[in-house]
Amino acid sequence: MAVLKAENIRLVYGAGTAFEKTALKDLSFEIEKGEFIGIIGHTGSGKSTLVQLLNGLLRPTYGKIYLNGKDIWHEPKKIREVRFKVGMVFQYPEYQLFEETVYKDISFGPVNMGLSEEEIDKRVREAAGFVGLKDELLTKSPFDLSGGEKRRAAIAGVIAMDPDVLILDEPTAGLDPLGRDALLSQISSYHSVRKNTVLLVSHSMEDIARIADRILVLSHGEKVMLDTAENVFSRGSELEELGLRVPQITRIMMLLRESGIPVNTNILTVEQAFNEIVNLSV
Repeated sequence: MAVLKAENIRLVYGAGTAFEKTALKDLSFEIEKGEFIGIIGHTGSGKSTLVQLLNGLLRPTYGKIYLNGKDIWHEPKKIREVRFKVGMVFQYPEYQLFEETVYKDISFGPVNMGLSEEEIDKRVREAAGFVGLKDELLTKSPFDLSGGEKRRAAIAGVIAMDPDVLILDEPTAGLDPLGRDALLSQISSYHSVRKNTVLLVSHSMEDIARIADRILVLSHGEKVMLDTAENVFSRGSELEELGLRVPQITRIMMLLRESGIPVNTNILTVEQAFNEIVNLSV
């Protein structure tokens, strides 16, 4: 059974008014437990709207969203419980830090879940470990942390709730290349250890190609593709028509192929490209 299922969901803002706008149009898809899903699309394609629907922050105008087989809006008064199970990390999550210490910020979710002090402490320290925050930082004010450390603390606050599904909306936005790579590595490690489902919204094709099992492509509020990374990026011309692009290394391999060198163009990482070229020269 799918952990998340969208069934003909549509979201209309200002329905019945002169300002009516359809943000999402009849989306249907299923996401299995343990998958790592990348979500891509041009600006305004509906990515952020979609993940807020999956988290229960927005309610679809039409259609249903199922979490572990249950309609998340079946009992509207219990939608808060859905948000514990589908954890959301917003873009620039460090702006949401507000407690006196990093420890209190990370523990905010578990406290509101009504967990014991022992379980809260365990979750805080495990979550901090997943994102690379040292124990000595937990007693500091979150406002004394560096930009990258603030980002990690905010993400740890969601991880500490141990959600069935973790949604990250542009988690590396504004980070330098080293910080971005480190954070993606930690997210990937979290996924490998926890086996939870992860949805990553990103404008970086390289990041998505590197860690996603499947990719959901949106355009003007509609689902265009949902397939493996290799299959999605093999449709480079279609992506370009949508205002997207393939990873740079994939593009390089395509240019080599066009110049007459018989390389495989379903290459997503530098390591794969290196092995392909080495094997070609053998």
